[in-house]
Formats: sequence, C-alpha cells, structure tokens
Amino acid sequence: MSNSSNKTAVPEAKGALNRFKYEVASELGVPLTEGYNGNLTSRQNGSVGGYMVKKMIEAQERQMAGK
Repeated sequence: MSNSSNKTAVPEAKGALNRFKYEVASELGVPLTEGYNGNLTSRQNGSVGGYMVKKMIEAQERQMAGK
C-alpha cells in the first residue's frame, strides 16, 4: 500500500467522497470551496475530515448491525 494519504482506495467513490466533504463542511459551517483553501485554519480543515470519518464509521456500524 502506498504512503500517499490522498489516494482513494476505491477510485469509483472519489466523486461521492468529494460531495460528502462539501456536505460535511456546510453542516459544520466551514467555508470550504473548490480549489485553494489556504485561508482556512488547520482546525477547520481537521474538523471536516474528522466528522467525515465519524459519519462513515456510524454508517458502517449501522450496516453491520443490520439496520
């Protein structure tokens, strides 16, 4: 496995993950835009990634529980 953290494990999911990222940013009130986002703080960017992971884990747990 590559050391690059920007590679998508399932390339077909890249578009859906990108849409999910903007959805989460909107929910959190983070002004994420396409292209350059260097004006955002590490905390803002980290909150988007962290919340994405939290929601994906919750969805997987529901699926594993048969719900």
